[in-house]
Amino acid sequence: MQHPTILMQGITKIFATDEMETHALRGIDLQISSGDFVSICGPSGCGKSTLLSLLGLLDMPSGGSYQIEGKEVSGLSLSEAAFIRNEKIGFIFQSFNLIDELTVFDNIALPLRYRRQSVAKSEIEDRVMACLKTVDMTHRAGHRPNQLSGGQQQRIAIARALVGSPALLLVDEPTGNLDSRNGDAVMDMLCELNNNGTTLCMVTHDPRYADMASRKLHLLDGRILDSDGTPMQQHTTALRQVAAQ
Repeated sequence: MQHPTILMQGITKIFATDEMETHALRGIDLQISSGDFVSICGPSGCGKSTLLSLLGLLDMPSGGSYQIEGKEVSGLSLSEAAFIRNEKIGFIFQSFNLIDELTVFDNIALPLRYRRQSVAKSEIEDRVMACLKTVDMTHRAGHRPNQLSGGQQQRIAIARALVGSPALLLVDEPTGNLDSRNGDAVMDMLCELNNNGTTLCMVTHDPRYADMASRKLHLLDGRILDSDGTPMQQHTTALRQVAAQ
């Protein structure tokens, strides 16, 4: 049986200090299959950013199981997590996170140059130009990010996220720094990518954009809520049965 792209079971995250413990996530069960478009919304402090960090292997859970394409990743070392993250996950950030000292081409190529197995120069060029074509920005390959508009920079960020052919694209408030016209254009592009098979998980505060996803999850107090506002604990058994097959 084919494994889901993402399978989380009973994921918890606790931030502890000498004075107190903060339970940021409380038993998250989440399955994302290839080709899904999932949006995660909820009020500030509900755990969205923490969940996104765990999905992207930027942090590790305090408890529970996390599998990417059937591989358990919840207990990886920092170096191993970095390799898996580079190979399996693409990121699109609200603040673009492009490097102004590098050209557009080199910004997009960067993930390939950090691969565990080296990628040939010709392949890097082919993949970068293909991604630039996808976002309609081939004419900007030699420019630097600070020569581009905000909407253009976000297109470059999308191309960079796609260049490694990730299993999952994590999208963090992609329209937060854009006006409504550019925000709508970026969301249309994300929807088109999903229609062509890209698997997306997006955090957003904007209900209009959340509704564009094929699945909408609501987070509150570290728990995923069902449509009636109750925690989705009833799905735990079904998810475990999937994992055991």
